[in-house]
Amino acid sequence: MTRITMLLLFALSAMTLAACNTIHGVGKDIEQAGEAIQKSTQ
Repeated sequence: MTRITMLLLFALSAMTLAACNTIHGVGKDIEQAGEAIQKSTQ
């Protein structure tokens, strides 16, 4: 029973880290797009 719990916790933490990296990447893309728009209006 303990082994299954540890495996589930590991899988959950791995998915959480993967989702965080994905959201971070989207944030960077949006930031770069905003900077490009600002440069084009100057």
